[in-house]
Amino acid sequence: MNIQFKKGVLELCVLTMLCHKDYYGYELVQTISRNIDIAEGTIYPLLRRLTKENYFRTYIQESNEGPPRKYYQLTAKGREYQQVLLAEWKHFIHGVHTVMGMEGQE
Repeated sequence: MNIQFKKGVLELCVLTMLCHKDYYGYELVQTISRNIDIAEGTIYPLLRRLTKENYFRTYIQESNEGPPRKYYQLTAKGREYQQVLLAEWKHFIHGVHTVMGMEGQE
């Protein structure tokens, strides 16, 4: 898949996943990579940036399977941002489908 497509949509994927539950970094990578071919190094800079922008807060939780894990939790600001990105994504997809003669097939 085109790397530019991935970069643009990974932020929305991560935000949407965190709407449902808290994740630790490696868990996000594993879950996303089941459907989208990504490198582990792609997610961590994104997580750092979104945390710095106050879309996430982090906390450490002990693990039975190794060292403590850093979990990411969506903030209210993050939920609002996710909704904005999701609306933009839906508008974009509709436009692409219209241009390609696939309108109504979203």
